[in-house]
Amino acid sequence: MFKVLRDWIQRYFSDEEAVVLAVLLVLAFTIVLTLGGMLAPVLAGLVLAFLMQGLVVQLERLHMPEGAAVGVVFALFMGALALFLLVLVPLLWHQLITLFNELPGMLAKWQSLLLLLPERYPHLVSDEQVLQAIEAARGEIGKFGQWALTFSLSSLPLLVNMMIYLVLVPILVFFFLKDRRMIGRWARGYLPKERTLITRVAEEMNRQIANYIRGKVIEIFICGVVTYIAFVTMGLNYSALLAMLVGISVVVPYVGAVVVTVPVALIALFQWGWSDQFIYLMAVYGIIQTLDGNVLVPLLFSQTVSLHPVAIICAVLLFGGLWGFWGIFFAIPLATLFKAVLDAWPRNEPTVAPLL
Repeated sequence: MFKVLRDWIQRYFSDEEAVVLAVLLVLAFTIVLTLGGMLAPVLAGLVLAFLMQGLVVQLERLHMPEGAAVGVVFALFMGALALFLLVLVPLLWHQLITLFNELPGMLAKWQSLLLLLPERYPHLVSDEQVLQAIEAARGEIGKFGQWALTFSLSSLPLLVNMMIYLVLVPILVFFFLKDRRMIGRWARGYLPKERTLITRVAEEMNRQIANYIRGKVIEIFICGVVTYIAFVTMGLNYSALLAMLVGISVVVPYVGAVVVTVPVALIALFQWGWSDQFIYLMAVYGIIQTLDGNVLVPLLFSQTVSLHPVAIICAVLLFGGLWGFWGIFFAIPLATLFKAVLDAWPRNEPTVAPLL
């Protein structure tokens, strides 16, 4: 047993750079797991600056001074943030409150429809099954009401945290963009001089993560805007709220599109019933999902490392369980990080004795 362990360590950790890279990875994950809550504004600012540094570099290549490039990109960021807070958030909040107020009427209508099922399909559905389903739905609604009341009572600390984010994150984004070279030199000063492996993994991950995050942000924006235009054109209620859900659903591969289809179908069915309008809407929604999966995703992520669907699902479950929404969002980049590390990791292959 000890010989097997010793041979494994000698094979994978005999290189000094491999040991340093392993220590850095363990240290980074430990900091995020233990101090992630306190450092959340810093991490958010770092991610946003990472997203925007590509545009800064492109402006610098067009012979724009570094300060001016940073100023232009930061002004665009602040403009987008103001547009989100002043236009999109009030619209979403209004539609959410309207949906919450109309929810009892919607549930009463669905209850009356469920009570008709035993008469129409007596061999498939019984009265007891319908009553059990209604009681279960009432119990879940009661839990949701308790959660909403608790959330409203505890919303003051949440508002304080949001105000902290709105002040700190833009400041951090500005300094991360402005002093990115100085911060990079400071961080490299603590690394060993011989860091070929670390540099190779860092360059690969910089390319892969940058492509993925920027592509995913563009995909969320395009899917949300196109869905909103389609829903508004067809007259669907709560178009902005549903379009936001559709845009966010692309973060979770395979599962997100299936899950978000349920509220879209239920609201459309409640509004129009089983009519031609409902069928047209679901057909348009299906076309949007098909174009997203077969046209937009290949265009945006053609340069990213392909991962097996099983690896993607495992990464979403693991990192989503650890860090919630942000873990789900960064599941694929983190899985790509592990893949890049494994591919670049030095190995001392055991020598095989020649056969006689």
